[in-house]
Amino acid sequence: MTERWPAVSYDRWGATCDTLHAHTQVLGKLAVELAPPEPELLHAALRLTARGWETGSLPAPDGSGSLVVALDLHAHEAVVEHSRGSVQRVPLAPDRPVAEVTRDVLAAVARAGGEVRINPVPQEVPWSVPLDEDYEHASYDPGQVEEYFAAATQAALALAAFRAPYRGRSTPVNAWWGSFDLCVLMFSGAPADPPADDFITRNSSDAQQVGVGWWPGDASKRAAFYAFAYPAPAGFAGAVLSPAAGRWDESLGEYILDWDDARAAPDPQAAAVDFLHSAFHLAYRKAGWDARLGATEEGVPPPVR
Repeated sequence: MTERWPAVSYDRWGATCDTLHAHTQVLGKLAVELAPPEPELLHAALRLTARGWETGSLPAPDGSGSLVVALDLHAHEAVVEHSRGSVQRVPLAPDRPVAEVTRDVLAAVARAGGEVRINPVPQEVPWSVPLDEDYEHASYDPGQVEEYFAAATQAALALAAFRAPYRGRSTPVNAWWGSFDLCVLMFSGAPADPPADDFITRNSSDAQQVGVGWWPGDASKRAAFYAFAYPAPAGFAGAVLSPAAGRWDESLGEYILDWDDARAAPDPQAAAVDFLHSAFHLAYRKAGWDARLGATEEGVPPPVR
């Protein structure tokens, strides 16, 4: 089973990773401009589908219907589809800079359903050059992208399997273009005070929640599953989880299961889901959630009869 969970090393694919990350930001910024606002900024989230990263169905700027904008990581192209059936394609290719792809995607959206302006400044990344002026990020290795996508797909399946039984409010497996990760949020139903007043924090951290997810790694951290609680309850940090490879990372304030530890297990998905279950159980119990609500994540009562 391990061969289905390929190695993911930022050291090896970092240049392509950053370029792909920048392309996802274009999709996310389109969602920000066009989608009706939702709590916790969920309208801005993307999805990982069988072909790559996609927006949800977005209202066309000219009122003519809906648009979906996708990064097809099999065909290696950005795709703009209109509900009337028209399709616009923009190639993703080696040595094609982010600036060109960004301008071409926005032009394709304009042709398909009307002009839209986005804030081109990238978010949550170490660079600041606007997306439509970014000629630095131009590496795109299709083979590396396909390996990443295979890994991300397995991670998304593990997150979805973990989430499925929960009867409280939760998100689907969201693909976040700022932090370039996959994430599921589980809510207790209680409000929370955001720790800061910046736009993202005051809107995303206004409810008691447990977050679990996966990132492909960057220059400072390896590919891993993660789990956090907000607000973090007393006694949450430093516990022993299952499997034993799961650990508390003090610098992140989160529990981590390295991707390589999961993929080395006899059943990688089972190991990942076990880690997510273990972290969630610790969080909801320490935070004093309704025990009956927390137990639904274990399938009590069963989700389908």
